[in-house]
Amino acid sequence: MSARPKVPAQGPKPPFWRDPAKRALAFQLLLVAGVAAFLLTIIGNTQANLAARGITTGFGFLSNTAGFGIVQTLIDYSSQSTYGRTFVVGLLNTLLVGGLGVLAATIIGFIVGIARLSPNWLIARLANGYIEIFRNIPLLLQIFFWYFAVLRTMPSARDSLSFGEVIFLNVRGLYLPQPLFESGFGLIPLALAVAIVASIGLMIWNKRRHEATGHRLPAGWISLGLIVGLPFGVLVATGVPVTWDIPELGGFNFRGGITVIPEFLALWLALSIYTASFIAEIVRSGIQAISHGQTEAAQALSLPQGLVLRLVVVPQAMRVIIPPLTSQYLNLIKNSSLATAIGYPDLVSVFAGTTLNQTGQAIEVIAMTMAVYLSISLLVSMFMNWFNARMALVER
Repeated sequence: MSARPKVPAQGPKPPFWRDPAKRALAFQLLLVAGVAAFLLTIIGNTQANLAARGITTGFGFLSNTAGFGIVQTLIDYSSQSTYGRTFVVGLLNTLLVGGLGVLAATIIGFIVGIARLSPNWLIARLANGYIEIFRNIPLLLQIFFWYFAVLRTMPSARDSLSFGEVIFLNVRGLYLPQPLFESGFGLIPLALAVAIVASIGLMIWNKRRHEATGHRLPAGWISLGLIVGLPFGVLVATGVPVTWDIPELGGFNFRGGITVIPEFLALWLALSIYTASFIAEIVRSGIQAISHGQTEAAQALSLPQGLVLRLVVVPQAMRVIIPPLTSQYLNLIKNSSLATAIGYPDLVSVFAGTTLNQTGQAIEVIAMTMAVYLSISLLVSMFMNWFNARMALVER
């Protein structure tokens, strides 16, 4: 019979202060208690100060009359509207300049980034000059430049710059024709939606057909023809149910049409051009991260330079470009808060500025403003992370 191995006798348990696990737990509890005590002190102190100054807390002020006007609104608004309405107006103005800024910065950035790598010496130097100039000038100075040095020096309304007698530019802004939709126009957006769905289906089918047979159709041009041709055909078939309200000079200003205020133009131009300089460098580095063997293999198949860039280089470079591109989108949206420097009525200006000054509800107003920017940033990050996952290489 084999002897059982002897189990070494366990010594006495170490005291509490020498046990690493228990000591770590104790320190964590102390930290939580300290943070809780700090928050309770801050909250109590804030409530005492508010009570001493006669300031009530809560969000009831949102239903009070604002009493001030806003120069640009995407929804109906007047001085008799509520503070809650000013919040919505400021939010929509922020989303407008942020969305259009992201779109313009992406287009300009990709064009300049690709031009930076052009074999043409002049184009490459111009692209490099654009990047070095606009990337190294502070954004606030660029906003001031476009607003004070460019747009505020435009001629008066009577001497407006005219483009085809339908578009006018002067010191008070840009005036565009406004479409007025008549009965039957609803079929045109429906036709556009059908064309987009059909184009997506065509692209998916064409990709699967190419993978299965090696043959592909010019799906891009066919999709473009669908998206443009189908709504245009419906427009003609319905008798063009659209009229245009052309701006006309009446007195000292233009009446009718769509007015784009100079504050919006200055902010949009500055945000787009400034952010595009960073996106251009991201695009350049993403393209240069692709192995030269990829382009050489594509050129060995006698693919044109445009197809090499569109089918080989850019799809692979996007996996490198998307993560830093997300940061630039977030920076652009947050940098739009500089609008208050030139009076553009964004969320910070009309809500965290005028509304806060009139109501004194600093905690509620600032908390709502911070929550909006946090929510927008998280939504953009979620979408870009999803897009990045779709573009990533799939392991087989």
